[in-house]
Amino acid sequence: MPVSILQHRLLRASASISRDHGGLAEVGAGAPLSTGVEDLHALASRNSMVKAAKLTLGATTLDRFVFEGPASGGERIRIGVFAGIHGDEPAGVTAAKRLIYLLAAHPEIGTGYQISVYPVCNPTGIALRTRLSLTGKDLNREFWRGSTEPEVQLLETEIRKGRFNGLISLHSDDTSDGVYGFVRGAVLGKGLLEPALNAAERFLARNINAVIDGFPAERGIITDCYQGILTAPPTVCLEQQPFEIILETPAAAAEELQVQAFLAALETIFREYQDLLSFAANL
Repeated sequence: MPVSILQHRLLRASASISRDHGGLAEVGAGAPLSTGVEDLHALASRNSMVKAAKLTLGATTLDRFVFEGPASGGERIRIGVFAGIHGDEPAGVTAAKRLIYLLAAHPEIGTGYQISVYPVCNPTGIALRTRLSLTGKDLNREFWRGSTEPEVQLLETEIRKGRFNGLISLHSDDTSDGVYGFVRGAVLGKGLLEPALNAAERFLARNINAVIDGFPAERGIITDCYQGILTAPPTVCLEQQPFEIILETPAAAAEELQVQAFLAALETIFREYQDLLSFAANL
């Protein structure tokens, strides 16, 4: 499959960022993982295209980084990228952090977009290197169920206020030997996930099992999902329903390969979504 110029730049810049900025990928095995976003706040202080904010509820703080891409005419497409909701899945956190650096270094990747990145959605789980939060909850089963978990409440508020056109979550699966994804929401979603998985396959094989994580799958694409996961509000009207994609890498794979697979998939989704919208407008 041909590799885009932007993907070449992603690879070169990503390798440089990995060397220069370190991050969770460099934390020693078995060591507690830091939330590791102080460098991103420093980046935002010197780059006008990246805005940083701390979201606080009680003793819980989540970090949000918003990249405002170059204008391309019309309202910017609003995308939310979420990682680290399970604290034992550091590859997604690293990829989300690196994405912000890549967008800052190569803003053309995000032309026409407003991309909100939440790299550490479960800070206590990341610190403890556990799937669950400090309270023992799987936060990705708590959404839109009246949860009292502060991380969930903060993220639900962000999703409501953000009015996102697309939601992308980054996860790693310790039971899978390949990349795959869940897709919900807008009809366009499945048309985005297939090319995204194609791009990810440059780094990791695709899981082509007929059943993945207990769900029927077709070439690594699952259209059903668990209840209580991070999604758009269930009350959102059909016309405002965003596409929702969950990207899953095999947790046993080398973390750097997982990160590269995530970044290739994300860049492909950004590009393909613009193309699909342009095509739909011309119908």
